[in-house]
Amino acid sequence: MKPEKFSKKQLRLLSWWCDGSPWSGRDGIICDGAVRSGKTLCMSLSFVLWAFSAFDGQSFALTGKTVASLRRNLVTPLASMLSDMGFSVGDSVSRNTLTLCCGGKINRFYLFGGRDEGSASLIQGITLAGVLFDEVALMPRSFVEQALARCSVPGSRFWFNCNPDNPAHWFYREWIKKADEKNCLYLHFTMKDNPSLTPQVRRRYEKMYSGAFYRRFVGGEWVAAEGAVYPFFSGENIRETPPPPYEDCAVSCDYGTVNPASFGLWVKKDGAWYRAREYYYDSRREGTRRTDEEHYAALKELTRGYSPRFVTVDPSAASFMECIRRHGEFAVTPAKNDVVDGIRRVSDALKSGEIFIDPGCADCIREFSLYVWEEGAAKDSPKKENDHAMDDIRYFVAAALHRDDGFFAVSVPRGGEEPERRKASGIY
Repeated sequence: MKPEKFSKKQLRLLSWWCDGSPWSGRDGIICDGAVRSGKTLCMSLSFVLWAFSAFDGQSFALTGKTVASLRRNLVTPLASMLSDMGFSVGDSVSRNTLTLCCGGKINRFYLFGGRDEGSASLIQGITLAGVLFDEVALMPRSFVEQALARCSVPGSRFWFNCNPDNPAHWFYREWIKKADEKNCLYLHFTMKDNPSLTPQVRRRYEKMYSGAFYRRFVGGEWVAAEGAVYPFFSGENIRETPPPPYEDCAVSCDYGTVNPASFGLWVKKDGAWYRAREYYYDSRREGTRRTDEEHYAALKELTRGYSPRFVTVDPSAASFMECIRRHGEFAVTPAKNDVVDGIRRVSDALKSGEIFIDPGCADCIREFSLYVWEEGAAKDSPKKENDHAMDDIRYFVAAALHRDDGFFAVSVPRGGEEPERRKASGIY
């Protein structure tokens, strides 16, 4: 893998550490900006070239939110490029280590995931000559600071890249706003800084996002989310469910006793998913609460004539999941509940036509028009109002459309009723 050309900003990123560069005395570099702006690959290549220019026999760290995402986004394309450049690349998957050799020098690069606060313990004890943080804004501060503390080898340097987030984010306040104070070079990237992107591809990305996500991922701005969460939602996202047969079927559940319970039945036809039916029970509106068993009975009624492959449920609803398992009718799994990332994924799915809402799902459509961001919040968060169908849609999209994140579902036999239910739903 060899890039045909680099932009001026990419060349600056590749060479800032070289002798004679006006920034060679900096302790690190920070790159932020739009998605697909060419910063990640250039930074990883620059990091390795710098490491081999300055060290031999040292240890370095490559970090991402998870090791899996780090390998996918950074390590795989980097290894291909380095092999083409004459490096010997040894990848130990079991040890999460890259051993690189070139020009008689050998250096080791350890892979770490900074998923949560507990990740800081994973990097304790190691001595590093440098560390690269891929998507640093997704990592907890404790992990980043622990990794920086491991860089005690003379001449060690720090490398950061990320897409923008809320302007109250700790990394924006403590590093980007204080880049000179931290003795770091700061480079801001746009899609125009990536010469491999054609105008057509740039326009496609511009259509993928809206609101704060557009300003962040396309404009490269650190802005707060405000107003409607899905401002683009319109009649184009509402479509009648086509008749069977269907390619797949699933259910998503946001459980509630005092708060509303919202379940969605989803079917797949011609590559698109349709929210064909919904169950929405508001105990305040109805004047009485329902038990787990009553909600389960509603789930059975919702899926009558269908055979869902899995049911994904609000991860805090342990008792309801146990109720479903006890009956042995459905394969149930706790949903992924990363709210902001989930909202972004739902936005992508709606705008790309991967999901549609049947006009009969009135409560879901009502919530789309009322779901808004919390004003003045230091961290992106939607208001905890009119969010129950919105939550179950997030759970569905995370489960059905993004299985590379670790989701796994197993189908459970349904006994003698199974053939009839499958025939009725048109799923074979």
